[in-house]
Amino acid sequence: MAVVKLGEVGRMSLKNLPLDASRMGIALCISVEPKTDLETGAVKADRDGVPQWTVSVAVRPEASKAAVIEITVSGEPVGLGIGQHVILNGLEAFWWEMNGRSGLAYRAESVTAAPGSVTGLVPAGEGEAPRGPRGGVK
Repeated sequence: MAVVKLGEVGRMSLKNLPLDASRMGIALCISVEPKTDLETGAVKADRDGVPQWTVSVAVRPEASKAAVIEITVSGEPVGLGIGQHVILNGLEAFWWEMNGRSGLAYRAESVTAAPGSVTGLVPAGEGEAPRGPRGGVK
């Protein structure tokens, strides 16, 4: 059996891996924040100059443990509240490497409220504890 490194299949490099969001099970919004550069604090933008946002989502596939994933989207998600059921549209994962570090990140075309879902008590991004540049509570 041949061993294939993540990101390589023969000569082809797999950068973006489409995911079946329906297999994520329950998905709940935890927070919505602008995606910022850790050094400058400036809001990051995509190739078209649209500001990027990070949506933190708790997911729990059936018969599995829950996890929190941070999903980058272009443009501010509208109408999401803490604890609200969400739909992950066009979800994909990608492997990144930078300065000797590496990891798996997620992005989506959009994160929207599930039909009929009721928003949480607080709109995402409001009423949360102040956070430091890496997202930890100050």
